[in-house]
Amino acid sequence: MNRKFYDNEREIDLAEQKSLHKRGKEIVWARTIVFAAAVASFGFAWDKDIHHLYIVAAILAMIFVRLVNYHDDIKRRKTFLKSRLSVLNSYISRTKGTWRKRSNDGSVYLKNDRPQDVDLHIFGEGSIFQYICAARTKRGRDRLAEAFNPEPPDLNEVRNRQRGVAELLQRPRLSLDLEAYARLMPDNHDTSELIVSVEEELPPLKKIYLLRFVMPPLIVVTGALSLIGFFGNVWLPVALMVFNLALSVVAMPAISELLAPLKIISKELRLYRAIFERLESTNFNSNRLNAIRNILTDEVSVSEKLKSLSLLVDAADARHNPLFFVPGNALFLSDFFLAAAFMKWRVDASQHLRTWLDAFAEVEVLISLASIGQTRTTYCFPTFYEGDAPQLKVEGLTSLLVADAKGVPNDAELTAGTTIITGANMSGKTTWIRTLAAAVMLAYTGAPVCAKNFAVSRLAVLTSIRVNDDLSLGVSTFYAELLRIKTMIEYTEQKRPMLACIDEIFKGTNVNDRVIGAKEAIRRLTNPRSITLVTTHDFELCDMVDENPNIANAHFEEYYVNDEIKFDFKLRKGRTHTTNAKYLLRMAGILPPDERDGNSGRHG
Repeated sequence: MNRKFYDNEREIDLAEQKSLHKRGKEIVWARTIVFAAAVASFGFAWDKDIHHLYIVAAILAMIFVRLVNYHDDIKRRKTFLKSRLSVLNSYISRTKGTWRKRSNDGSVYLKNDRPQDVDLHIFGEGSIFQYICAARTKRGRDRLAEAFNPEPPDLNEVRNRQRGVAELLQRPRLSLDLEAYARLMPDNHDTSELIVSVEEELPPLKKIYLLRFVMPPLIVVTGALSLIGFFGNVWLPVALMVFNLALSVVAMPAISELLAPLKIISKELRLYRAIFERLESTNFNSNRLNAIRNILTDEVSVSEKLKSLSLLVDAADARHNPLFFVPGNALFLSDFFLAAAFMKWRVDASQHLRTWLDAFAEVEVLISLASIGQTRTTYCFPTFYEGDAPQLKVEGLTSLLVADAKGVPNDAELTAGTTIITGANMSGKTTWIRTLAAAVMLAYTGAPVCAKNFAVSRLAVLTSIRVNDDLSLGVSTFYAELLRIKTMIEYTEQKRPMLACIDEIFKGTNVNDRVIGAKEAIRRLTNPRSITLVTTHDFELCDMVDENPNIANAHFEEYYVNDEIKFDFKLRKGRTHTTNAKYLLRMAGILPPDERDGNSGRHG
């Protein structure tokens, strides 16, 4: 965990922020004095006809302009530091366990047909997505959400992404800076309309625009000939300039319409320039990050394209000034050149823009996944078993959603078969199967997981944990759970490997029907293709170990100190023999104390 690193970076940035604030005040005073001195020098030169004071005034004016630019640089740096401090605070909040205040929880990605999203806290308040998401753009967030898939992905692709995440873990300042630059964008910045506008096919420029190659040389030639006396006067080059100006005035509305998207495109893309420059200038080791860098530099440098876009914007702004418009168009048909240059820029960008933005979206995903390693004490990159035989082996696994200091590590080594997990209320049964299944889905994204060691084969993750009724469809809780377990059985009948997690199996019906139904479901889900975890309070299910060697028992225990219930949240082999329902009911004041049993409720 890099808590010390983030604290040190925060102190450094706060100190620089304070220094810049002081320097900014000094620059304001300096430029005020220089400006006053420049005006005074010019006034004395004008009033007293002291010519060398004009030179002094000019030098002071240049110094003033430089001070203004320097002050602008300071303001930009302060803006960046403010963003960087915000990023640092978000990392520190995750190490402190206060990350649930983060605004983006990914609720928009919850899907009715994917119960795993809710069951495993993938999206929503207090979710894995809320913990890790470092993406500022909508494109990056969408891509991060897509990485969480209950179906097993291409493991080679996962390994490739792991190596990119691992490299970013070794470059925390790079991740910080990239995330800080991204935070200068609007929240959930969406470039969809921008891409559509840039990729929109444009009609070719009219042939009249070819005059931009003819008229300027013609004016230069006729002007030169006039100067050497070839013509009796300068009427011809002047007439040509008047023609150029008239042509530009007539074409002004059409050119203004053609240039209309320029400012919008520039405003959107200028935010990415610093990001792309940083990525282009960094030498990476992993194939994943090198591929991203190659996308940004292949054929054309994206930062150079954005730089040329900025120049086009400056030229478009200048054309509104008569001092630029009149001579520029009279001599060179500058509006024609500007329109043609923007058209060419759009044609070039249309071939690459979507790829550039996708590349940065993938960077945002990698930074998000790396945040686990940046904020947790214990983590590892999962390894993957080859073949179709279901396997899952973990050592020291804790939940990402539980504070580092409070997490209780557990081990497991599972192959095809069913584990029936018993234990008292609040002992950790549900948390454990959630933690395990969520870690499997997290492993498939390419992220590190909170464990000392983690190895898994390709498994689809199916869950039945938080099951709710649906009044609009007339579906009861029990029937909703039946549908979930039916889906698991149908999946395993397709002979595909699966991790199935069922919490309090068939809790929505009476005990007799529940036990009968649970036994049959367990028999169907105990097969060579499935790792099945079932939590229950029905001890009758524990006896199924006698009928099938691929069924095992595990349990969590509670203990008592001064008649106060305690839990160690450690998973143990075998079945439990205790319950604590009566104890909790009495503790809540629902049942009266039982004076005949000093340890009332421990076995109730």
